[in-house]
Amino acid sequence: MEFNQPKGIYLQIADEVCDRILTGECCSGERIPSIRELAVSLGVNPNTVTRSYQSLLDRLIIENRRGIGYFVTDAALQNILEERRAEFIRSELPNLFKTMQLLGLNIDALNEYYTKFNQEVNSDESKDKAKE
Repeated sequence: MEFNQPKGIYLQIADEVCDRILTGECCSGERIPSIRELAVSLGVNPNTVTRSYQSLLDRLIIENRRGIGYFVTDAALQNILEERRAEFIRSELPNLFKTMQLLGLNIDALNEYYTKFNQEVNSDESKDKAKE
């Protein structure tokens, strides 16, 4: 993890935990590293990780089982998807629509490009599975 974005380090850490949940690397009910473990592995102050975990606790993505550690909640995946979708709709879509308008692209053209993109992704995934 590289901390060079304008976004705060604690938010970047929280985003990384969310990304791991989205990709299935961390599943519901699974223990995540302790504050100290994560701070050491990332080379950051434990207070920074504490702030990250507090953000995740507040958003019901992780839970603290006293004396045992931090765990991914059952609702984590759904909560993250809802947050990310809302953020995408709020910040990304308006820019996309503006660019489409400037370039004279319509929804049909976008759908065509999206279909091609999905075909390529599925093809790449099939190739990766074949290699395994």
